[in-house]
Amino acid sequence: MTPSSSPRARVDIDLDAIRHNLTLLGARAPGAEVMAVVKADAYGHGALPVARAAVEAGASWLGTCSLGEALDLRRAGITTRLFSWLDVPEVDFAAGVEADVDLAASSVGELRRIAAAVPAGTRARVHLKIDTGLSRNGCPPAGWAELVSAAAAEPRVDVVAIWSHLACADEPGHPSIDAQAKRFAEAYDVARAAGLDPKRHLANSAAVLTRPDLHFDVVRPGIAMYGLNPVPQAEDLRPAMTFRSAVALVKRIEAGESVSYGHTWTASHDTNLALVPAGYADGVPRSLSGRMDVWLGGQRRPVVGRVCMDQLIVDCGDDEPEVGVEVVLFGPGTKGEPTAREWADKLGTIDYEIVTSMYRPRVRRRYLGAGS
Repeated sequence: MTPSSSPRARVDIDLDAIRHNLTLLGARAPGAEVMAVVKADAYGHGALPVARAAVEAGASWLGTCSLGEALDLRRAGITTRLFSWLDVPEVDFAAGVEADVDLAASSVGELRRIAAAVPAGTRARVHLKIDTGLSRNGCPPAGWAELVSAAAAEPRVDVVAIWSHLACADEPGHPSIDAQAKRFAEAYDVARAAGLDPKRHLANSAAVLTRPDLHFDVVRPGIAMYGLNPVPQAEDLRPAMTFRSAVALVKRIEAGESVSYGHTWTASHDTNLALVPAGYADGVPRSLSGRMDVWLGGQRRPVVGRVCMDQLIVDCGDDEPEVGVEVVLFGPGTKGEPTAREWADKLGTIDYEIVTSMYRPRVRRRYLGAGS
């Protein structure tokens, strides 16, 4: 094989799983349009292929964080309605308006910057964001009436929607959810009183699954679209990403020999070691050293010694895997292999961070399923 056909590590993205997940999520919010969130390169899954799969599965909106992400999709031929919600003040809003990208405004100043950038003869499509309690982006309630009045009076702007984001929707029953819903309802009443007739969107993945009363006009599934479940209840979500490598070398060591930097692991008996050419430069956290398994030869096997920049070592006991045999570092978990959630739990983080970290120069993506 040529080097280009033999990656040291690969992430497989199952586009059929993404279609399945989005269809399920859309069915849970039958009265709402679906905005598939493809920010951060589609949570590490690849924005353009995922965007196309999402549209095929019924998404009528695509959500990005930065305007640059949205413009990349437009330039690639995506004609679906796009929404971009957070950028630096110096961003060229004119490019967004010209590309028919919906923009977010969280302050009067931001609204004015958008309006000032509108090319002659056009209008900007704007979603006004109310901070209902997350205390990140969004207009504080004290300034909301001023923002709404300014938007209603601005001839270069069409107010398409009001929106907000939930802080604790992944904890069903958390009191903040109802508190935020109440503030959102009050913000909507202010907008209506100012003569606006905006759409409303509030529900993220967790709220799509647990709070049908908050679906409103548009829902914004993100992590659940990629098959990772944000709520503590069983859902038929299929993880779309599998991280793979292969055995590069097999050697037998005697009892008493130690492995990798720092000699943190010593063999208690003669054993076979498999070297896998994937390390922390390829997305395997060094902090999982001595705490992770891989799926090799039809079973879980422990990684021993420290994870290195370019490689890790697997203890295979008396089994002697062939060079070139596949190693799964994480996947859907359907065969018993480790999952992104398992990595996250061991690291004290969330599976969002695991999958979004898998865009690496040496890790090749491969797309599976229809349209791949």
